[in-house]
Parts: sequence; structure tokens; C-alpha cells
Amino acid sequence: MRFAYFAFFENVDGSQLAVSKADVETASEIIKLTPGLTTANLYTPEVTKDMYNKDEQSPIFGMQLYFNELTDLEDAMAPTGHLHQLAASGVLSSIRGARGTQQAMYARHFPVDDARLDVEKNGNPCSYVVHYTGPAEDLNVWMHHYVSHHPQVMRTFPGIRKIEVLSRVDWCGFLPWERVNHMQRNRVMFDSPVALQAALQSPARIAMREDFKTFPPFEGGNSHFPMETQIIVPDGR
Repeated sequence: MRFAYFAFFENVDGSQLAVSKADVETASEIIKLTPGLTTANLYTPEVTKDMYNKDEQSPIFGMQLYFNELTDLEDAMAPTGHLHQLAASGVLSSIRGARGTQQAMYARHFPVDDARLDVEKNGNPCSYVVHYTGPAEDLNVWMHHYVSHHPQVMRTFPGIRKIEVLSRVDWCGFLPWERVNHMQRNRVMFDSPVALQAALQSPARIAMREDFKTFPPFEGGNSHFPMETQIIVPDGR
């Protein structure tokens, strides 16, 4: 799970599109057959309140596909790659007209005290997906400071199940959506929106804010999106 491919879709020009369950299921069936895929997440919007961040409009749909090798990721979205089925006519038709963006990134995974999920009991988990568009004044200094400090504070969130920090890479891909080059993305995951909400109102959230104040200079701000997370396991695993 060293590399991750992201695709996110959002409403534009006041549209109110919402992804259908049928489209999510179709995307799931396509993705689980992807050669070289290790696992994947499908994202749909949730609602939580943070004590510091403003409310933002979450993407209406998202995908995060993991691969052990960058070449496997690139093969999947080569000119005749398997994932071109996602852009075929009739697939994701409920969100046709939404703005689609995509990026491949390197994934850093950090330890948590208890990573166990009970989807049967709690339903799909909830991720808090964070985007830093950048740039940083000095990306090298920024990244070293961030990975050396912030995930360790994230670990203190009550009920946290996963922490990852993702940084950009050069990559080849031919899916039709707009390519973006965010300097960093993060994802933390919890059992449910209720568990995420509790974490965002906990003392750990105050500690996160204090650590944020120590960040090296950067531009572009950041965005935070609570997303229901359907975990896809490839066929045959």
C-alpha cells in the first residue's frame, strides 16, 4: 500500500448532484477487479462539526485506490488500462457534469493504538480527508516537520483507527479527469461519524490546533472533509 490514486468529484456552478447507490456499486465492481490493487476506499459525504474549521462542502464522491508499486498504478490507468471502465458512458452517470480531479501520491502510514474495525457492528467507518494544495515556502522543511510531529498528535485522538500522510509523485495516467498537484493529503479514520465527531471535540483536537501553529510557512490553506468510507477488497483476497 505504498502508492494511492485519488479521484474526487464535486458540484460546480450551483449544481446539486449526488452519487447514486447503483453508481457506487458499479464502481466497486470495476475497482475490485483491478490488477495489482491491494485495497480501495470509496467515499461519500458525511457531516460533522469541528471546533476550529469552517463547514465545507464535501466532494459528492471519491475514490482512493492503493497499490504496492507505482507501475501497477500506472498500468491500471494506461491508455488501455482497466480503470478506463470508470469513465465509460453510463458509469457514474448520476454525477455526470461534476468536476473530477485526480492525483497519484506516495502513502506514509503511521501507527495507532487500536486499528481494529467492526463494520458489521458499526457500519462503514468515517474518514476525515484533508487536502493541502500548497505550495510550502520550503517543501522539504514542511514535510520533515509535518511527518515528525503531526501524526504523533493525531494518534491521541480517541478511537482513531488509521493515520496516513500522502505526498505527491510524478506519475503517468490517462483517465479523463483534471490532474491536480496538491502538495499533501492526510486521512484519519474512525468507526463512525459519531466517533469522528467525538474526536473533533476532544482535548486532542486542541493539541492538534496548537501543533498547527508550529507549521513551517505554506500557502493555499487546507480543506477537511468527513467521508463515509466503503472499503473494497480485491476479488481473490
